[in-house]
Amino acid sequence: MTWQQWLTQAVTRLRASFSLSAKLDAEILLALVTGATRTKLLAFGESQLINELHVRLEALLVRRERGEPLAYLIGEREFWSLRLRVSPDTMIPRPDTECLVQCALDLLPPSRVEVLDLGTGSGAIALALASERPAWQITGVDRVLGAVVLARDNANSLGLNNVQFYKSDWFKVLQTQRYSLIVSNPPYIKANDPHLTQGDVRFEPRSALVSGKDGLEDLSAICRGAGRHLLSNGWLILEHGCSQGAAVRALLAVVGFTNIATLRDYSNNERVSQGQWLL
Repeated sequence: MTWQQWLTQAVTRLRASFSLSAKLDAEILLALVTGATRTKLLAFGESQLINELHVRLEALLVRRERGEPLAYLIGEREFWSLRLRVSPDTMIPRPDTECLVQCALDLLPPSRVEVLDLGTGSGAIALALASERPAWQITGVDRVLGAVVLARDNANSLGLNNVQFYKSDWFKVLQTQRYSLIVSNPPYIKANDPHLTQGDVRFEPRSALVSGKDGLEDLSAICRGAGRHLLSNGWLILEHGCSQGAAVRALLAVVGFTNIATLRDYSNNERVSQGQWLL
């Protein structure tokens, strides 16, 4: 079988499984296994696919047909122009989370400040901030050890030495440390949300997605605990669901945050809320 023959077959199978990016998915998988660029795949489509590679491709193709995210199959995803390793221990970074990164960059000067990223996962937010602000000292924490190990690996691969990662259930290991900025993209999906049975989220860790019956348990816990870890005039920035803006603004207000505002994502949905701690 040639490269082109495999691509044709794979595209047909992926389209039958309702993949919306069948051609791109097939090309990425073939490039991954053969080590060829996508341009070379198209230019040398008559190249023969040896049996060993065919077996590997078939295994990957079956997983993609079942809906497993491409990011998990290839082991990486781009975020903020950074190539990050991902694994089933972590959520897959989404483009809308870049809105949180931009919000953080707009709030504070580039001079040295201490920043905390809660529920860091692959380290996407912390590493994006570290890459843009070399003087910032950033700490990322996650309750899942596999996520912490992955985030550390990503930092090492990117050569970013102004960020560190620890295992912690939210603020638990931070003691009396205070920060100028706390950011988080916590779980915020309702336990019975039908989206949990659709698309990529079927394969992502529930602990990174679901937050009680109303989706607000973790957001509420962070709002209640953040004041003990923020310097005066410090900021808390939270990503949340597109219908949760009003609820998160209320959570921030009831515990004493001021200058509360909500920003919209690339689809014009309320996605990121912020508040300032003045006490």
